[in-house]
Amino acid sequence: MVGATAAPGIRLSLRRDAVTTAKALAPESSGMIQVSGSGGGTTLTGTVFERGEEPPSFKGAPDEEAPYVWVCDAFYEVESGGTPLEIDGVEIRVAFESPMPRGFDTRDQAVEAAEEHIRTQFARIGVDEVDTKVEKEELA
Repeated sequence: MVGATAAPGIRLSLRRDAVTTAKALAPESSGMIQVSGSGGGTTLTGTVFERGEEPPSFKGAPDEEAPYVWVCDAFYEVESGGTPLEIDGVEIRVAFESPMPRGFDTRDQAVEAAEEHIRTQFARIGVDEVDTKVEKEELA
């Protein structure tokens, strides 16, 4: 969603377009681990790619052979520009950084880092209470 805009009053979900791209690029029989966090009336979702899956190919995508790769947006609040986002009924503006894929040796390490990343992103915009959810998404 880098550079994406939304009309005022429309809730913007911070789900990365790379997730959709990943679904299109992944082999038919694979699945992904979706890690999402909800807080302040919005949701942020990223993906842990497991051993044997092909992470999406976009600028900044990992070129290492890590068994588990976490990919998710990073963002922060800005005074002007950026993308409007409604948090707890108040519109703020956020700017997105390029995704920073990170490789891990184990699934547990990847999921733990993913949950921490999501909590950190919400904290950057003033949301302290975040519920995280981890689910395996089978691709059709």
